[in-house]
Amino acid sequence: MTDVLIVGSGPTGLTLACDLTLRGVAVRILDQRSGPHRESRGKGLIPSSLEVFDRLGAAEPMSAVGTRGLVLRKYFDGEHIKDSPSGDGLLIGQWQVEEALRARLADLGVQVEYEAGVAAISQDAGGVSARLADGRLVRAGYLAGCDGGHSTIRQLLGIPFEGHTEEADTMVLGDVRAAGLSRDHWHQWFTSDGGGIMLCPMPRTEAFQLQASPELDAQGQPIPPSLEGFQRLFDRHARVPGIRLADPTWISTWRVNVRMAARMREGRAFLAGDAAHVHPIAGGLGMNSGILDAAALGRSLAAALAGPAGAGALEAYEAERLPAAAALLADTAERHQRVMAAVREPGRGTEAGREPAAVGPA
Repeated sequence: MTDVLIVGSGPTGLTLACDLTLRGVAVRILDQRSGPHRESRGKGLIPSSLEVFDRLGAAEPMSAVGTRGLVLRKYFDGEHIKDSPSGDGLLIGQWQVEEALRARLADLGVQVEYEAGVAAISQDAGGVSARLADGRLVRAGYLAGCDGGHSTIRQLLGIPFEGHTEEADTMVLGDVRAAGLSRDHWHQWFTSDGGGIMLCPMPRTEAFQLQASPELDAQGQPIPPSLEGFQRLFDRHARVPGIRLADPTWISTWRVNVRMAARMREGRAFLAGDAAHVHPIAGGLGMNSGILDAAALGRSLAAALAGPAGAGALEAYEAERLPAAAALLADTAERHQRVMAAVREPGRGTEAGREPAAVGPA
């Protein structure tokens, strides 16, 4: 029987799978998607996440792909104001993090099983049974829900997701090409009306990650994002003639969402990463907090499977990470407010949300 069934193959689930496999724990990792994505999404690793990956043997390939020390180039009402350092993290696309973790997991003899959505869960004294959407039954000692903010596992377990979500979109995002724009800087254009657009060059690609305030229609409602809309936003805020955005490979929206699970454990089933908590993106801690959840859950599950201290080890995970999640939500909400105020000042921007955060130990 599988020791731990992991649902979700984002950074959280892949980190947990690598961690447990290295500890000698038998895992299966399922994903409802048809295959890997190539979207930039979360794009930065902080030192504590890199420490986890170093222990797992995955940090070196990520460092070879990622970029350090990218300069933030600040503009205001079309004028270049200043350049700022970007901090001590590693700039790398989320898909590149996942690719490195999948390769490491494959080295350890484990592959992600795609098109394997979970439809039902039951538990008994001996383990967890997961009924898949195609009717298959998978049995394991424990289950880890690492399947994102819309977590099916959290819903099947009946765990409330407490907090609030703002009604209006706060930002539009995408991966685009911008031929002729320097790739030596993370360009951040803000305007005195409070709007703005940012283009960050993603390493080892020709793409920029675009983040911008949404377009509004005549009634003040957000217009769904599109390449044409991205171009209008660029022309309005950047005011750089001759740059045409092209080849969108990802288009999305983001809104302020501050929620956390009422608990991170239900019997033999656990939640980690966005399945357990979602928060403002200021500070770039979303992917990183999930990685730290996975490291903590890996310790607890391995200890529970190793011997008589199991019950206490399982309780330790929630005792450590639930307070860390609560602190994270409060911290990132405050960071978000700082950033929203900072972008109205010439030469200020995302670095206003880059102070140390209480995301808990790795």
